[in-house]
Amino acid sequence: GVPGKYELSQNYPNPFNPVTKINFQIPVDGQVSLIVYDVTGREVKTLLNNEQHTAGYYTVEFNGGSFSSGTYFYRFIADAGGKKNIITKKMILIR
Repeated sequence: GVPGKYELSQNYPNPFNPVTKINFQIPVDGQVSLIVYDVTGREVKTLLNNEQHTAGYYTVEFNGGSFSSGTYFYRFIADAGGKKNIITKKMILIR
């Protein structure tokens, strides 16, 4: 079926070393971005860059092998029909 709302799941596993999975769902077709930031707010990795997705469930893999241990944030931005949905979660990389 089609999801009833926008949702961003906590990455799994968390803490991770060096690979983790991030699940999200979107109830309508739209543009999706998924960006990883370090603790200072600096963008360190773009996993999805305003890509068109149909309504459904998705999984994106993040490989932190080139990053140092620490806390990171990932932000999900979905834009459908001019309305933006933004969700941010925290993840921890242990090397």
